[in-house]
Amino acid sequence: MSASRGITLESVTSWEDVPLFDSEQAEAEFWADHQVDLRLMEGAATAMSEGSESVTITLRMDPRMLARIKRVARSRYLNYQSMIKQWLSERMEKEMRDR
Repeated sequence: MSASRGITLESVTSWEDVPLFDSEQAEAEFWADHQVDLRLMEGAATAMSEGSESVTITLRMDPRMLARIKRVARSRYLNYQSMIKQWLSERMEKEMRDR
């Protein structure tokens, strides 16, 4: 199924909505029916453009958690640090909306 045939794709509005895939076939099937929401892409682009204005911090975490985060990032073809920043940004936006 594709949007070019008049079929509406389901929008992915959070990176957490993208599952971990067992195979390339499973990933291809998922993306055949889904698309990344424009606001999510804009948020990622904004986060990347803020790199020149960033501050370096040190964050200690359990090595097993970091390994899991890196696996998730790899499965989404993302840099794990960028993915963590995106997650934090999404959560911060949610917290601000819920106030």
